[in-house]
Amino acid sequence: MKLVRRITSAVPGRVASAVLSPIPVGRDRALGMSERLAAMTSLTSSLEYLSQRHDMGKGGMSDWDIAKNSIAHANPLLRRLVDLASGRRTTTALHVTRAAVASAMLLPGKSSWRGAGSLFLGATSALLGPRQHYGGDGADQVATLVQLATGGARLVPSPAAKDALLWYVALQSNLSYLISGWVKLLGPEWRDGSALPGVMRTHTYGHEGMYTWLRNNPRAAKLLAHSVLALECLFPLAYLKGGRLARPVIASAATFHVANGYLMGLGRFATAFPAMHPLVAYTSAPRTHPAIAGRDDRSVAAALAVLAGATAAAAITAVQRRMRATEGWRTSRVLTTRHGNRLQYEAMSVGDAERPVFVFAAGLLSTSEHYAWISERLSYQTDYGVIVYARAGYAGSRRRATTTYQLSESVDDLVDLVNGAVAPHRKVILVGHSVGGELVRRAVKHLGDRVHGVVYLDSSHPDQFNRSAQQRVSGAGLESSFASMSRALRLGTGALLTRPWWIKELPAPYHDKVFAHYSDARMWYAARREWAALQEDFKAFPGQLDPIEGVPGLVISAQRTVDRDPDQLLMHRELAEAHRGAPRATVIVEGAGHDTLLVNSRYANQVTDHVLTFFRSLDERPRAARPTRSVSLEKEATR
Repeated sequence: MKLVRRITSAVPGRVASAVLSPIPVGRDRALGMSERLAAMTSLTSSLEYLSQRHDMGKGGMSDWDIAKNSIAHANPLLRRLVDLASGRRTTTALHVTRAAVASAMLLPGKSSWRGAGSLFLGATSALLGPRQHYGGDGADQVATLVQLATGGARLVPSPAAKDALLWYVALQSNLSYLISGWVKLLGPEWRDGSALPGVMRTHTYGHEGMYTWLRNNPRAAKLLAHSVLALECLFPLAYLKGGRLARPVIASAATFHVANGYLMGLGRFATAFPAMHPLVAYTSAPRTHPAIAGRDDRSVAAALAVLAGATAAAAITAVQRRMRATEGWRTSRVLTTRHGNRLQYEAMSVGDAERPVFVFAAGLLSTSEHYAWISERLSYQTDYGVIVYARAGYAGSRRRATTTYQLSESVDDLVDLVNGAVAPHRKVILVGHSVGGELVRRAVKHLGDRVHGVVYLDSSHPDQFNRSAQQRVSGAGLESSFASMSRALRLGTGALLTRPWWIKELPAPYHDKVFAHYSDARMWYAARREWAALQEDFKAFPGQLDPIEGVPGLVISAQRTVDRDPDQLLMHRELAEAHRGAPRATVIVEGAGHDTLLVNSRYANQVTDHVLTFFRSLDERPRAARPTRSVSLEKEATR
């Protein structure tokens, strides 16, 4: 009996010692394990692409004639290299070679040739990334990072350099979990437990059985969501007290990724992210352990110094960009609306006192600067007045309203801007792009005979979600994207943003200002607020547009929009047909996309030409003599 008691009392201690102890994995072993897991990811990736070669064909998901647009604004040398590797035969040959090299990497050994193999897999993965954009979901990028670091570690002779590269991957692993967790924590969906059922119910990443179970067990769903948050937010605890928590932390993370692979169909997750774990184990164990003896940790101090400096630089950059985003231009003005909102606007041209004033309303996640090509040409080359403004929450405009946001608030703000910034005797021409088009349409009835005309630029339609499958699909993930970006930017990640290609399409003096707007969390938050209200508003649309009597209307569509979604073509026609008893016209700008219609100088100048032609034709004869006309899209298409 004494022996039984002694054994029984010793078991918990042994279990705790086995679980709460560092993982004694040496440099070579950790390196080999990471290499093989990353190679398994590359092997899976290449075999998947080889089994789906039909996607590389015309119209397929990986059709290079379409996919190459993603690097259209990249460095010319990079474009050339990627283009050379993206021919169908070349891509197939590269994947066959990658599969062979990855298979060889699974074999035992630790020669320098393994380093060359890892570097080859990492380099070709990066080269094929634009070609095979879909399906990786971050797994290929993680494998590439591991392969480039471990490949370098195999080839460099210095132990200190080897450890620096292994520390790099380990720190990247900690950073990825940490940022992912804290970004999730800022979202209410993860805190209240609704995030996991939301993901599991989707067509792309969902699992019907898991969704049903989570829906039927809300407490368990919340517990699982909180467990994911705890794992990611507290992942660096693996380094606490000499790595005593490394085993449970790494085991939990590996289980999480295997579950992702099975439930969400992300098979590469099961090997890609765990490829970093052996290096976390190696770097978290105390240097006093015999297996870790000789590890060089000087790179950690250097990394922390760099991180501190980068954090300070990011904070300074964020402050500078916020100031640039909110200060407006030297001639900007501010108007307070009935809701208490403070609108920042720019009277770009006073124009002839007897001529109408163009008032521009921007689209979702856009500011007045997107109209730069159009507004500047109208200001400098015509005698019309020109006013541009930012909606509440954008740029320097502040939302002070205390009620729940609705689209009617932005309509009221626009009406107040016209009445407060435009002389009472002058008429206005309302111009709206995207959501701005719907705002100006609704503002017409409040402004009455002050409206000289309306211009819709690739406008939204209040029935678009009911009638267009394309709109429903493309809009499904927008709110979560807006939320993720606003949270990430609030964490100070704006300094990591690269300047989007379309900003370079605008006039040079606008580049820094627009990028500051793009990097401002406030604008993304405002876009999220507007998008949620817009969806609720459009769902309640009765199905018939209210007629607009006696007001000329010009509808300009982007060819790529109507080609991709023919339902938009019909809805744009309806916008024009709602204008009764006055001239109306519909136009397609060939080659233009939804945003390039404004930001590309060539398309923007075509838009301006159509606008000037339309309104100058109205001014050439008395209104009573003007017949109502409706010009078809096909006849007026820009060639």
